[in-house]
Amino acid sequence: MTLATGDAVRTWTEPDPIPLRGTLILLPGRGESPGVYERFGRRLAADAYRVHAVTAPSDDPARAREQVTALLTGADPVKPRIVVGSDAGAAYAASLAATRRLPRASALILAGLPAAPQAAPHRDWAAELDARTTCPTHRGRISDGEVRPGQLFTDLPADWFHPDDPGEITVPVLGLHGEKDPVSPLDGVRRWYASVPRADLVSIADAPHDVLNDRNHRTVAASIVLFLERLRAGAPIARAERKNA
Repeated sequence: MTLATGDAVRTWTEPDPIPLRGTLILLPGRGESPGVYERFGRRLAADAYRVHAVTAPSDDPARAREQVTALLTGADPVKPRIVVGSDAGAAYAASLAATRRLPRASALILAGLPAAPQAAPHRDWAAELDARTTCPTHRGRISDGEVRPGQLFTDLPADWFHPDDPGEITVPVLGLHGEKDPVSPLDGVRRWYASVPRADLVSIADAPHDVLNDRNHRTVAASIVLFLERLRAGAPIARAERKNA
């Protein structure tokens, strides 16, 4: 069931009576509303992980941080609490973690992490759709008002990007990145992930920028659940790049 939990926050809850396994708090990307992640939220909630999608930090970083902090504080303290970011949300989550502004987070999941604050050259809506996703269902959803066209090609704050940041992140990190991402090419983020003390980078075959919502969304969700279960079990997080078909 989808519930509204305050200003610009969407929540998908675990099915009753299955016990909660952990909490995910998702920061959307440029131009995205929390509703973009309906399919993602429902899928992870079915595995008993509660999912919250908050304000996009590219719209209002202070509000996004306030919501994330409140949700981390209110989450079950004995279950994993994971901050997920997509696109600009990934850059913002990484910046917060590196500067010790996510003290209650157990881990990060970063999808389509931008390599730099400078955006790709502006394109028309048809080209933006191709850059975001090849999934027909998701293309239809974001064409119906869940995304503001053109926002994907806007610059991000430079203070979200510092060369020393990756080494300052102390929690485990799962990176998910499209092998054919035209917005943030995979080669541009490999060095970043290699500098994170505990990171597992998964490249998604043939995927563009929005790997959480593309054709391989089931494979991506399975990779996330495997990461979450390893986190719950206290298993080591690999520091390597893997490829998912």
